[in-house]
Amino acid sequence: MKRQRYIGLFIIFTILTGLLAGFTYLHTLPKIKLGLDLQGGFEVLYKVESLSTDESVDEDILTSTISALNNRINAIGVSEPNIQAEGSDRIRVQLAGVEDQTQARELLSTEANLTFRDVDDRVMLDGRDIKSSKLSFDERNQPIVSLTLNDEEKFYEVTKELSSRAYPDNLLVIWLDHQEGQTFEGEMQKSEKNRGFLSAPQVHTPLSGENVVIEGDFTIEEAKVLAELIKAGALPVKLTELYSQSIGAQFGLNALETTSIAGVIGITLIFFFMVAYYRLPGFVAVITLSIYISLILTVFDWMNAVLTLPGIAALILGVGMAVDANIITYERIKDELRHGKSLAESFEAGSKRAFITILDANLTTILAAGVLFYFGTSAVKGFATMLMVSILVSFLTAVLGSRLLLGTLVKSRMFDGKLSWFGTAHSTRENSVARFKFNFVENRKKFYAITLSALIIGVFASSILGWNLGIDFTSGTRIEVTSNTAINLEKLEEEFSELGYEPTITIAGKNNNMGVATLKGDLSAKQIGEWKEYFQEKYGHDPNINVVSPLVGQELAKNALWAVAIAAIGIVLYLTMRYEFAFAITAVIALLHDVLFIFLSFSVLQVEINLYFIAAVLTIIGYSINDTIVTFDRINEHLKRQEIIENKATLKEIVNRSLLETFTRSINTVLTVLFTVVCLYLFGSEAISGFSLALLIGLILGTYSSLFIASQLWYELKVRRLKKGPIMIKDDKEEYGDEPVV
Repeated sequence: MKRQRYIGLFIIFTILTGLLAGFTYLHTLPKIKLGLDLQGGFEVLYKVESLSTDESVDEDILTSTISALNNRINAIGVSEPNIQAEGSDRIRVQLAGVEDQTQARELLSTEANLTFRDVDDRVMLDGRDIKSSKLSFDERNQPIVSLTLNDEEKFYEVTKELSSRAYPDNLLVIWLDHQEGQTFEGEMQKSEKNRGFLSAPQVHTPLSGENVVIEGDFTIEEAKVLAELIKAGALPVKLTELYSQSIGAQFGLNALETTSIAGVIGITLIFFFMVAYYRLPGFVAVITLSIYISLILTVFDWMNAVLTLPGIAALILGVGMAVDANIITYERIKDELRHGKSLAESFEAGSKRAFITILDANLTTILAAGVLFYFGTSAVKGFATMLMVSILVSFLTAVLGSRLLLGTLVKSRMFDGKLSWFGTAHSTRENSVARFKFNFVENRKKFYAITLSALIIGVFASSILGWNLGIDFTSGTRIEVTSNTAINLEKLEEEFSELGYEPTITIAGKNNNMGVATLKGDLSAKQIGEWKEYFQEKYGHDPNINVVSPLVGQELAKNALWAVAIAAIGIVLYLTMRYEFAFAITAVIALLHDVLFIFLSFSVLQVEINLYFIAAVLTIIGYSINDTIVTFDRINEHLKRQEIIENKATLKEIVNRSLLETFTRSINTVLTVLFTVVCLYLFGSEAISGFSLALLIGLILGTYSSLFIASQLWYELKVRRLKKGPIMIKDDKEEYGDEPVV
């Protein structure tokens, strides 16, 4: 009866998991907001400068500017814009899903300072005298802008003065964003189309009333935009673009589709692997991973967060990292079973000893993600947010959830003695370790030689080839032109030449259907609009245009270095407190080894280094430390069973034994994460191919350094310590017992 009750609970929980996944798919997933890289749109980082030399930009000015920008965006009907102040003098604007990007950019950047001047450029009225404005039509059905004034008496006095003058001195010149140096006389020398003022009507008689119209050769759309600008009010500051990113809607949809498919394939492969290798615990892992995916999407919806392309990559990567917790626990349970303990005893001991290891690994990854969030830009912050949420949710599901579900099955006692259901068989732990014998410590100099040789080759190659730095670090403009068919390089070069530019162009995409052009210098908002219209007409797709100023490029490079340095320092401090300094310093050396070789690999392969690459490097820092911590945790357990270490042989035995005992876990973990990363690289969006490649290289390097570098370096430090005398170890037999610890 007890057995049936536990099995019944497990079945009910499994059914509830299926219902939760279905509910998430039908109700939660459609509500999640998509970033501009998944539905098109643009992002601009503005530098805010005061219009007056006597006034500095403060918090009040930033707040009023954001309010004015919000009013303008509301005028074009963009839902849920994201406008935030950054630092003391910057504002970042993100508009996802906006249909007319050119119109939106004009609305944002135009100061909309309306002035009424005489022909001598003396201000008679300005925007403060306007109560409201709207689109109207005259008797010929031509679009005009109707204004309502605050003070009709003031307007009467102005028109009375002008009407007393002879032509052309009786003109009331209407300007929008009058620039210093502009004059009515100078503008009249230009063609009518290129004049800076809106209109210049004659005033024959004094005018009373509160209504005024602005006439001109307007289209309906132009008159509507002008009316909305005047209604929203003039900006209290000058805005200068430091960074901009414009993404076509079709590109976003394709990126969402391809990356989602890559994720489904990668996650499915993980599910099959876990069931095939770990049997019953693997099936439990599939259930908890399904809960993990449902919960993380629900939490993201609760946070009202925006899902970006790197965010999807973080979610998919998070599945692979969540599996890591399951693998650590299951390998611990299998080790206990091989020692001859009962299923219940093995489950209890294995779960308990895996918990601290998983906690340490997750905390260090959260540390790296936190640093990434602090120093990253908006897209990278989205990735870091999803990564941190993934780690927290995976801890709940993969640790607590798995323990609850697997514990239910163990308590049913249905599987007592049936060890094949847990992917193992009756054997002693000694025999298990003996199956694969390799002396890691004895061969350490070979590993050092391999690493040093690869380092020399990499440094030599990079000194010749250099680095393919993206505009994120070099500044400039990047244009991605997409076509339904393969793009001809010479034709694209001719088209840019017609525009007056000769950028560096490469052909990319899985079917050579993308042309990537980079050029020095910034494009203005007007030029970006013209280029988007030009290439939209030529290729049928809205191009992606990314502009980075030199100032932002320098800051991004500096922030990237700070991020890596602070993450490394944080890991050293944490591992020193948790274990000892020898563990911390060798772990960081292994991490720097991974980071250095990722950079060298990208130099040799000439893959572009951009912000996503830095995100991948910091992710590898957090992930690679997981491998190292698992090994060090096992070494630490064996150390605590010693009262004193007097010779190198004992140290060598501890290191080799720990590496052999964690070897399967290291290989299985990297395999499961590689499933997702390889799928992202092969089937995911072209925009994150460099990101996926960096992760792929970093995962392999992280496994290599954990197995063949970090522990061996720790051994070297301890051997040097032995020269000063025996190493005394705290006696923790009460915690670990007299039996061999796994």
